[in-house]
Amino acid sequence: MTILRVLLLVMLGLSAAACGKFPTYHGPEVTHVVVDKGERRMHLLSSKGVLKSYDVGLGFAPEGDKKIEGDGKTPEGTYIIDRRNPNSQFYLSIGVSYPNEEDRAEARELGKSPGGDIFIHGRPREYRKGGRDWTAGCIAVTDREMRQVYSMVKNGTPITIQP
Repeated sequence: MTILRVLLLVMLGLSAAACGKFPTYHGPEVTHVVVDKGERRMHLLSSKGVLKSYDVGLGFAPEGDKKIEGDGKTPEGTYIIDRRNPNSQFYLSIGVSYPNEEDRAEARELGKSPGGDIFIHGRPREYRKGGRDWTAGCIAVTDREMRQVYSMVKNGTPITIQP
């Protein structure tokens, strides 16, 4: 009886470990991510149309395009999902390839840095009571939603952030 209990506990532990932080996705490929800043919505698109849509939080100064580091704005333009961080301080995160060459040139004309480290990420507990737009320029969804996004969106996927 004791061996059976130990075996069951080991199997239960292995099952839980296999689940991980996010689910496995087996649906249609996400071919494009579109963020509509005005509507505060993010859409995951496939060749068949919209797969999922989410309400989002943006930078703490959401109006207008990001120009320089520290302006609190979420960038506008077309970028690529280029990296993943399963251990992000904001739960899970996927990176946006900001700044591109145009962004760097605009910041250079202003004599400033364009900044960087723009991500789509979760909303950790300490930020849950804050306002809707609270990031330093990133795109935020709930942690539960971020598990879905993280599993569905692959590196190399284009992302368009619209005003």
